[in-house]
Amino acid sequence: MIFETLDTPAVLVDLDVAEANIRKYQAYCDTHGLKLRPHIKTHKLPSLAKYQLAQGAVGITCQKVSEAEAMVAEGGIEDVLITYNIVGERKTQRLRALAEKVSLSVVADSDVVAEGLSQAFADASDPLSVLVECNTGADRCGVATPEDAARLARRITELPGLSFAGLMTFPAFGGFAEAADWLSRAKDLIERDGMKVHRVSSGGSQDMWQAHLAAPVTEHRIGTYVYNDRSLVTRGNCSWQDCALTVLATVVSVPSETHAIVDAGSKVLTTDLFGLQGHGHVLGREDLSIDQLSEEHGRVVSSGPINLAVGERLRIVPNHACVVANMLEHVESIRGTNVLGPLPVAARGQVW
Repeated sequence: MIFETLDTPAVLVDLDVAEANIRKYQAYCDTHGLKLRPHIKTHKLPSLAKYQLAQGAVGITCQKVSEAEAMVAEGGIEDVLITYNIVGERKTQRLRALAEKVSLSVVADSDVVAEGLSQAFADASDPLSVLVECNTGADRCGVATPEDAARLARRITELPGLSFAGLMTFPAFGGFAEAADWLSRAKDLIERDGMKVHRVSSGGSQDMWQAHLAAPVTEHRIGTYVYNDRSLVTRGNCSWQDCALTVLATVVSVPSETHAIVDAGSKVLTTDLFGLQGHGHVLGREDLSIDQLSEEHGRVVSSGPINLAVGERLRIVPNHACVVANMLEHVESIRGTNVLGPLPVAARGQVW
């Protein structure tokens, strides 16, 4: 029995592996003169965020106000970037309160977002740092052109309570060179208009080892690297041994010679595919795949005899670690084969 003291399904986090991943990428950034600002939406654990900071990260990245509030509540985190348009008075007032506790920066990609931020910070003792979010090819949020970025940067400098802090993007997979060209043009336009571009923030784990090629980027935001997952192994960014997060599941049924059912379904493994076939990699069993998920059932199949028995346990590397970490109230911390105990996921479900 693997980790027989643990009930299943359980999300295991090997801290030895996670800490090694953190040190390895920090060393990469240090070598290439990049500031590292890890995205904590992957782990949502203050303890790991503090470890990232202790290794040299300049601050953390959060996606939502509530996520940042949860991470700051324990103390020890002093610099936060929220890379999401904050819309609505209730949220901007909470943002104002958060800014009194930490060094805070946010993003905006429209006048409407910037003006809402200004209304909340117009009488603040210190202005709120705002980066212009840029669409450099991922077609998510962001201004459409470098000219739009320069215009919005000027608008931010004109609004009371705000300070233009730089540019931010999340590039398309494989698009770091195109993003670098886009950002360089925007930076040049802004500086020709007499403004300083203090930060150029880019991100993503998919192109993590090419981040240094994306000048004029000054900082890199990255999340999944702390755990790694099947999507990153498949893209050649890491190995199975670098995957700190696994799902421990029990075989609860073997209805035929070629398929079995485990007690981890979509509520644990998630349905994210990222272009992959199946819903995770079963460690030590290359012949198995997880071809179907319902809420509480995962179907494991094999082209030949499945050779599994009811009660047997499997460790699965999920396709996407970030979603899995948000599924359960706690993860089980381990070091190798030693079980350390549960770690509450402090920012779990903090999505507003």
